Amino acid sequence: MVDQDIQQALQLMGKQAREAARLLCRASTAAKNTALLKSAELIRASTAELQLANAKDMQAGENKGLDDALLDRLLLTPERIEQMAEGLEQIATLPDPVGAISDLSYRPSGIQLGKMRMPLGVIGIIYESRPNVTADAAALCLKSGNAAILRGGSEAIHSNQAIAMCIQGGLQAANLPAATVQLIENTDRAVVGALVALQGLVDVIIPRGGKGLIERINRDARVPVIKHLHGVCHVYIDRKANVEKAIAVAFNAKTQRYGTCNTMETLLVDEDIASEVLPPLAQKYVQEGVELRGCEKSCALIAQAIPATESDWDSEYLAPILSIRVVGGLDDALDHIHRHGSGHTESILTEDYSRSRRFLAEVDSSSVMVNVSTRFADGFEYGLGAEIGISTDKFHVRGPVGLEGLTSQKFVVLGDGQIRQ
Repeated sequence: MVDQDIQQALQLMGKQAREAARLLCRASTAAKNTALLKSAELIRASTAELQLANAKDMQAGENKGLDDALLDRLLLTPERIEQMAEGLEQIATLPDPVGAISDLSYRPSGIQLGKMRMPLGVIGIIYESRPNVTADAAALCLKSGNAAILRGGSEAIHSNQAIAMCIQGGLQAANLPAATVQLIENTDRAVVGALVALQGLVDVIIPRGGKGLIERINRDARVPVIKHLHGVCHVYIDRKANVEKAIAVAFNAKTQRYGTCNTMETLLVDEDIASEVLPPLAQKYVQEGVELRGCEKSCALIAQAIPATESDWDSEYLAPILSIRVVGGLDDALDHIHRHGSGHTESILTEDYSRSRRFLAEVDSSSVMVNVSTRFADGFEYGLGAEIGISTDKFHVRGPVGLEGLTSQKFVVLGDGQIRQ
């Protein structure tokens, strides 16, 4: 049962956000960009204050016993603060999707029919650890004409408050409503339950965090959720692969960065090429400190590999651990991905056009690739400029979610006095 005071406070925020969203519909691109650029300026000017606020969170995190990886995600260095400011400036340079009309055509009646992009409305964003998400989420929602209600993790509360103050300064400079971006400062876990139940006030929830958080939100939400639960990404080395190319791509897909949702977690290798590919590739992994867990055939080819368990095929490690399975061919690889994939990103390494086309057609994931590292499944790499997250759902957006993904379309009809006969 959600506390009544929490429920009332969230409803008030929702009503204020709804009104701000109505006003944002008529805000010019210039006004939104002014707010973004002024926010970036204030973030740079507030570097010392941001670090002081962050130091409180870091000390509290150490006292709570947060591990080194969590503390690293929480830390705000001058470099990371500069990256936040640059991120806001980059979003200001992106084309404004709001109001863009596409597919305009004449109908036999003489009317013109098209589709116009419009904001989703009020977006609730729930996230953990990384304080930079406060700036990123606020900026993407603002540029796409949406009001945002932000609920960061309790471990970053002081950092998030300091960043939100800079955003508020930017909104004020552009004469935009203060309720365009609201930060929930109550760290009670019950707040999340209240936020995801705000039907009629919040249009969509976007969670960014661990699988447990996202599962809870998906279970309890009474408004639509844009999400991905986890990223069990696969690379399949086909029998028609270029060995040198395959080794380079498979190595990068795992080791370029371990803690991201687009990092390869399972490597599939065609049995016809396994003895040629796996020994040299495994040596590179071992030198990099990657623990290898393999099927029986993989272990026979890799001395350092340990036997994989059934749960390994479904694991998102986010760590220097890799599952390897030797498969009987393309059909076997497709079957493995169908049973164990998370719908995030899969890549085939092959020089055979027909086999690559089959892979593209039959793999049901938000990103499907040929001869490229899974690490490219990213909004910036896709030319979106920035992303709010990755969606593995099929409605209303799939893959990296950028500015356009934070909008919808409505039909617009233009006429000159036509009446229907």
